[in-house]
Amino acid sequence: MSVDLSILSLVMEASLVVKVVMAILLFASMASWTVIVIKWRIIGRAKQQAEDFEEKFWSGGELEKLYDGITRQPEVSGMENIFASGFKEYLRQLRSKTPSHIGQLEMITRSMRVATAREVDALESSLAFLATVGSTSPYIGLFGTVWGIMNSFRALGDAQLNTLSAVAPGIAEALIATAIGLFAAIPAVIAYNRYSDDVERLITRYDNFVEEFITLLQRHATRKS
Repeated sequence: MSVDLSILSLVMEASLVVKVVMAILLFASMASWTVIVIKWRIIGRAKQQAEDFEEKFWSGGELEKLYDGITRQPEVSGMENIFASGFKEYLRQLRSKTPSHIGQLEMITRSMRVATAREVDALESSLAFLATVGSTSPYIGLFGTVWGIMNSFRALGDAQLNTLSAVAPGIAEALIATAIGLFAAIPAVIAYNRYSDDVERLITRYDNFVEEFITLLQRHATRKS
C-alpha cells in the first residue's frame, strides 16, 4: 500500500489540533516577518538620520539656522527631534532671562531626555513581539509534534498491521509542526538580537549627543558670564 507523504497532503490530512498549531505558527511567522521589515526600515532610517544630523551639527553652522530648518520639516524624529527639544527649551530660557545658568541647563537636559525616551520607545516597539515569537514558536511546534505522534501511536494500536507505513503519515505531519515552529522562531531570534544591538548603539549615540550639546551650552554660558 502506497502512502502519500507529500507536504501538502500531510498538512491537509493532519488532525484538527495539529492544523491549528500550524496555522498559529504560520500566522506568527508572517507577522514576525512584517515586523522585521518594518523595524529594518525604521532603525535604518534612524541610523542614517543620526549620521546626517551629526554632520550638519558639527559642520560649524549656526544652530539657530539648523533649528529653523528642522522645525520647517513636516515630521521630525531621531536625533533631530532630541536637538529640537533641547534648543527650543534653550530659546525659551533665553527669553525668560532666567538668572541661574545651572537651572537653565537642567531644564534643557530634562527636555532632551524626555525626547530621547520617546525616540527610544519608538525604536524598541515590537521588539518584544519578535522575542516572544522566537522563544515560544519552538514549543508550540513541539506541542503539535507530540500531539501528532500520540495520535499515530493510537492509530497503530487500532491497526491490524503494525507496520511503519501505518504511523509514518502521522509522524511526518507531526514533524512538520516542529519545522514550521523553527521556521518562525529562527528569523525572529536573529532579527531581535540584531535590532536590539542597533537600538543600544543608537541609545548610546543619543546619550552622547545630549552630553555634548549640554557641554557646548555650558561653554557658551561661561563665555557670556
